[in-house]
This record gives sequence, C-alpha cells and structure tokens, in this order.
Amino acid sequence: MSAPHRLLRRLFLANATVLITHQIDAAYWREWELFLIPGGNQVNLLLNLPIIALVLYAHSRVVADPPGGLAYHRLLAALGFLTVGIHAFFFAHGTDAFRQPMSIALMATTGALSLWQLVALRRLQAGEPR
Repeated sequence: MSAPHRLLRRLFLANATVLITHQIDAAYWREWELFLIPGGNQVNLLLNLPIIALVLYAHSRVVADPPGGLAYHRLLAALGFLTVGIHAFFFAHGTDAFRQPMSIALMATTGALSLWQLVALRRLQAGEPR
C-alpha cells in the first residue's frame, strides 16, 4: 500500500474514532433534547445505529480496497463537517451543551481531521506527494 493510502487510512480511523467518541459525549449532554427528538434517548439511539454502522462499513471498505474506498473518505469528512456545523450553530446561539474543554476539543479535532482528510485525498488524486 502506498504512503498516501496509509495516511488516508490513518486519518479515516482517527476521524471515525473522534466522531464516535463525540456520540458518547452527546449522550452525556442529552443531545436528543437539543435536537428536540421525540422519544428521547430511545429514538436517539435508534437514529445512531445506521450512522455508526455506515461509519464502520465505510472503514471496512477503506481497509479492504484502498483505491475503491476513496469515496468513503469524502463521506466521513462530510459527516465530520456536518457535525461541526450543527454544533457550531448551537454554540453560536448560546446553548450550554458541549462547552466542556473535551467536548470542544472533539469538535475542533473533527473539523481539522475532516479537512486534512480532504486535502490528503485531493493530493492523492492529483498525484502529489504528501
């Protein structure tokens, strides 16, 4: 496997780990209340099942077929940017949730890793070195 593919695989794993850890943090903050999800935590858990399954499936594709799994890097980065964007909106509107240092660090890291993933992917596809 080439060095750019190894870098992308590591970035994917790091970003997926941070995003899943954010979901643990989201349970602490009772995110279902922030999103006004009817059914509370029970429905929130049901909604997270396909999202986490998709992230794990995407990781399996990245590992099994690095060239064929490149689209999954975009998918994960998009999920990361979506997560950061949603929480930035709530943060800007004064919500008290996700204001602990680790919560903020998870969001900042997700944004940085998502951007790094896209830059590394673009460089690989353009044939540039890391």
